Amino acid sequence: QVQLEESGGGLVQAGGSLRLSCAASGRTFGTYAMGWFRQGLGNEREFVAGISWRSGSTYYADSVKGQFTISRDNAKNTVYLQLNSLKPEDTAVYSCAARSSTLPSRRAGDYDYWGQGTQVTVSS
Repeated sequence: QVQLEESGGGLVQAGGSLRLSCAASGRTFGTYAMGWFRQGLGNEREFVAGISWRSGSTYYADSVKGQFTISRDNAKNTVYLQLNSLKPEDTAVYSCAARSSTLPSRRAGDYDYWGQGTQVTVSS
């Protein structure tokens, strides 16, 4: 069983930055691939970024490549999402998810555990 808790969201002006954190419980955190998803008002949940369990390989949605950075610290049971050059269209609830697999997936249904999410609001 893995429990996930996100933090770091908030209100930021366009062009600003935020760092989201996802703290996980459970001794086997290091064996889960992790992903970040977001869901804006009226939109479907979409994949943002993922990181593999073993190698730390990273994967990004085309829409955020070069803008967001995912990383993980297995010793701290935490995965991070650095959000830079934020735009109003990045406004959404950001959720982290854990998948019992070596590699992350772009499909939300492939994940086993989810956090509650943290709101990111970007003002123009």
